Amino acid sequence: MKDTAINLRSGHAFMHEGKLLVVVKNEINQPGKGASVAQIEARDPIAGTKTNLRFRTQETIERADLFESDHQYLFGADDTYTFMNTESFEQIEVPGDVVGQPKAYLQEGMICQVQTHEGMAIAVTLPKTVVMEVVEAEPVVKGQTQSSSYKPAILENGERVLVPPHIEVGTKIVVHTAEGTYSERAK
Repeated sequence: MKDTAINLRSGHAFMHEGKLLVVVKNEINQPGKGASVAQIEARDPIAGTKTNLRFRTQETIERADLFESDHQYLFGADDTYTFMNTESFEQIEVPGDVVGQPKAYLQEGMICQVQTHEGMAIAVTLPKTVVMEVVEAEPVVKGQTQSSSYKPAILENGERVLVPPHIEVGTKIVVHTAEGTYSERAK
């Protein structure tokens, strides 16, 4: 499928010089004089390398055919994560660099979107939010809740996150998986 470089977004896959690349970051630069350019940071899911490319915004690129399906997260070992297709029950192993930074928020039984190209997993999308328990946080100081300051806390998965002062140890909170940031107190 043909498309223009200006339409590339994070997670999109395209073919370039016979290689499959996945967009990590896309910036559109509009100089004062001349044509706009798309500055693309892309990852090669086969070789595991990153590359920076520049395209004119109206330049034609070849988008790769991707198949997206629901997969249930089963377990992880040695930076390899095993998922099971919810329809065919086939299992696939996905390297940690394909899952990316959100891998810290994977929970057993979680349903994720896995994108494949010719049977190879190239991207995994977790649910937007997960509920995690705070296992370590500074104690609440009287009067501190009136300010808008945040304090560091450690979650059950070992990740650090900034939380409002009223959050205590044992509190369950909602965390955005993409950024790893506090959203709200879990209900």
